[in-house]
Amino acid sequence: MARSIRVLYRGQKGTIRKNWNWAPINLDSAVIITAAEFTPSFGGPFGGPKTLGRPHLGAANVYVTNVGPHGDAGEAGGVEFLLHVDWDSPLDVIVTITVLENIEVFEQPV
Repeated sequence: MARSIRVLYRGQKGTIRKNWNWAPINLDSAVIITAAEFTPSFGGPFGGPKTLGRPHLGAANVYVTNVGPHGDAGEAGGVEFLLHVDWDSPLDVIVTITVLENIEVFEQPV
């Protein structure tokens, strides 16, 4: 079963190396990460969506590369990635990390 977590990074600019430790992720996890500029809102604490705000699809290029899950014996589970925010000033960015089931096979072609 897929599981997701959403993380708000405030004031991001350029290429930033990120790490998010999360127990459901391990070295064999299949992980998908999406990112977008974000406009927060400050609604009430009762009811409504979990995400307080919404993605803002503006002119800035916001994306993720180099996704690398980690976690084996003795290491915390999680994922490292590069967050790219191509804009002249810092932006708030929302990142959704989704972990799927573990990979079935690891192959090394000759």
